[in-house]
Amino acid sequence: MTPSPAKLLICVCLLTAFHTAHAETPSRPNIILLFVDDVGYGDLGCYGAKDPTPEIDRLASEGLLSTDCLVAANVCGPSRAAMLTGRYPMRCGHPISRHNTTKYAEYGIESDELTIAELLKESGYYNKAVGKWHLGFHVDGSHPLDAGFDEYLGLHSNYSKQIEHADTLYRNREIQEEHVAFEKVTRLYTDEVVDFIKQEHEQPFFIYFAHHIAHSPILPSESFRGASGKKGRAGLYRDFLLELDHSVGRVVDAVQDAGISENTLIVLMSDNGPAVNGSARPLSGGKYVTMEGGHRVPAIFYWPGQIPAGTVSNAMITSMDLLPLFCHFTGTPLPSDRTIDGRDISRLIRGESNESPHQTFYYYNGLNLQAIRKDNWKLHLPRTIADQPYWAKRAGGNHMKIHLSVKQPMLFELDSDIAEKRNLYPQHPEVASGMMRKADQMRAEIGGLNVVGSDQRPHNLINPHEKF
Repeated sequence: MTPSPAKLLICVCLLTAFHTAHAETPSRPNIILLFVDDVGYGDLGCYGAKDPTPEIDRLASEGLLSTDCLVAANVCGPSRAAMLTGRYPMRCGHPISRHNTTKYAEYGIESDELTIAELLKESGYYNKAVGKWHLGFHVDGSHPLDAGFDEYLGLHSNYSKQIEHADTLYRNREIQEEHVAFEKVTRLYTDEVVDFIKQEHEQPFFIYFAHHIAHSPILPSESFRGASGKKGRAGLYRDFLLELDHSVGRVVDAVQDAGISENTLIVLMSDNGPAVNGSARPLSGGKYVTMEGGHRVPAIFYWPGQIPAGTVSNAMITSMDLLPLFCHFTGTPLPSDRTIDGRDISRLIRGESNESPHQTFYYYNGLNLQAIRKDNWKLHLPRTIADQPYWAKRAGGNHMKIHLSVKQPMLFELDSDIAEKRNLYPQHPEVASGMMRKADQMRAEIGGLNVVGSDQRPHNLINPHEKF
C-alpha cells in the first residue's frame, strides 16, 4: 500500500526532528585543553570541596564530569608526555620528570614521537601552546615548535628564581622577558589565550593551555590574595585556586562571546594528584605515589550541543584517551606504525555509552610498575624504598606519600572502597594471581625495573631513579 502524502509528510518531519536531536559532530571543531598542575580530586567544588570554584563548577554543570579519570604518571613531565602522545611514559621514552641539570641535558620528548598537535596539524589545524612545557625545551627536537605547535608563550619548566632561565618567559624560541614575576604569569597566559580566541581564524585551532597553578610556589597575584577569605598557607592555596578558576571563566566567556561555543570542545584536566598543599579527598595518597590520589584527577568535558549538560560519568578513562578522542572529532587518522594506549571515548563523553574502553590500567612510578587496575579491582604490587624514583624515596613530611614500601600485595575493590583502606588480598588471591600475570606481560612489553620491554623506547638516563 502506498502511504498517503500526509503520512509521508509526518515521516519526513519525524526524521528531521530525529536528525536535529542527534546532530552530527561539527566538522573539525576547535579544541581547547586546559591542563592544570597538581590540582587534586578534592580541590574543586564540583568534586566535593567545601569551597566552591564557581567557573569550573559551572563548566562541569554544563558538560560532563568524570569521576574516574586516570593519568599515566603521578608527576609532571611523564604525565604530559603520555597525554600528548597517547602512550604510557615507558612506551614513549619519558618515564622520569626532568630537571634543569647536566644529567637531563639531552633528555626530552623524542622528536619522532607524534603528539596531538602534530597529528592535528596534518588535518589543517593551527596549534597554539601557552604555559608550562617541561618536556625538554632546550633539547634539540623537543621544543613546542618541534612538537607540532605553531606558536608558544610560556616558561620552559617549573618556576624558580634559583635556576637559570626558570623564570624566563619565552615567545616561540626567543626570550620575551627575563626574571618575570610569577604573580604575573597566569594573567599573561590568560590574556594571550583570550586574545587569540577573539581573532578571526581561517583554520580550526587547538589551544594547549598548560597552567602552573597549583604547583609551587604558591603565589597568587595581588588581586587574588585574600580572595578566599581564609588565612595562612591554606588560605593562600585557596586564593591560588580562585585565580585559576577566574582564568578558566575568562577562557570560556571568550569562546561564548566569539560565538563559537557549539563548534569548540573544551577539556579541563589535571596532570596528577595534589602535592602537600592540596586535597585528594576522598582518595588516599597524592602526587608522587600510585595510590588513587596520585593518578585519579579532575576531568571535565564541555561542548554545548554535543555533550549533555550535567552528565556525570563513572567509567574509567585516561589522559591518554585525549589523543584518539581529538583525532575522532577532527577526522584525523590515528598513526598505524605505533601502539596508542589511549582509546576513543567520544561515545562516552557524548552520553551515548557509559562503558569504559579500558579493562586494565597500569600504575607506573618512574620505571617501577607498582599497581594494576582491572575493572574495579586494583592490586598494589610489593615494592621497597630502593625501587622508588627520587620523588618518592622519602616522605619528607608529606602526609600523602603513603605505601612507599609494600611487603605483601594489597588488593582493593574501588567501587566500594575508593580510599583503598580494606585489603581484600587474603580473601581473593585468585583475582590477584590473574592480575599479577597481566603485570608481568606489561613489563615484558614496555619494561620495568631491570626489565627492557619489547616495545619500550629507551630513556637513555643513567641511574634514572636518582635525581642527579
